[in-house]
Amino acid sequence: MPELPEVETVRRGLIPYLEGHTLVRVDRRRKDLRIPFPRGFVKRLAGGRVLRLSRRAKYLLFHMADETVLIIHLGMSGRMTVTPPGQDAGKPGKHDHVIFETDAGAVITFNDVRRFGLMTLTDEVGLDDHKLIRDLGPEPLGNEFSDAYFSDILRGRKTPIKAALLDQKIVAGIGNIYACEALYRAGISPRRLADSVAGVRATRLAPAVRDVLNDAIAAGGSTLKDYVQADGELGYFQHSFAVYGREGEPCPDCDCDGSVERIVQSGRSTFFCAKRQI
Repeated sequence: MPELPEVETVRRGLIPYLEGHTLVRVDRRRKDLRIPFPRGFVKRLAGGRVLRLSRRAKYLLFHMADETVLIIHLGMSGRMTVTPPGQDAGKPGKHDHVIFETDAGAVITFNDVRRFGLMTLTDEVGLDDHKLIRDLGPEPLGNEFSDAYFSDILRGRKTPIKAALLDQKIVAGIGNIYACEALYRAGISPRRLADSVAGVRATRLAPAVRDVLNDAIAAGGSTLKDYVQADGELGYFQHSFAVYGREGEPCPDCDCDGSVERIVQSGRSTFFCAKRQI
């Protein structure tokens, strides 16, 4: 599933083609994705001007001039691709579910093989209270996600720290990949209870979270399975994963006799170095 860096990469890739432009055509090619499209979906967007694109956690947001907000989640396999002005977008494919065309001639296509993504509408006034948004924790790259906040919110929590990182109410946008990578950078075991991370360990982990996300964004996101950037180029951060997906390989940053291990936590694979991460 695309995580925060991938969604941020898509947002940045779409900005030149969407911000300030009018959607002259909106083609919704099925009735639903993970959830049904809202009533009047096409009518509310077609002819509207996109003021800006933003992101909240793993949600991509189109802010329209009439204060409508389009909320997009890419799901497991969703992607946004761009056909620049003057190029032929060709015929829509089987899994091309929503197509936007701008006044400049760019075509933006939402493709989702598994249909676990979603698109819905709200308005600017109600955005923060929308059911998909209202319970999200602070952005890990924002000022609210401070070392002090992170330490305080972990106190008393008896779940493993890996589970706490995945809890979107604690911090928004972190998924399995970058939780593993951040814990590795901070030298903290994924099995350690969250309460025991509060304090000094939290002051190591919070910066590690920010650093791994920033590095992934800079590298263009990951290309696990079928993820591509909006401009069609592949991201390359997966080549920099220290532990994720590297079970049995040597730990890259210590002289441990073993190797990267994999365990299952809450049904998800966790990759770590038992010697480095304590």
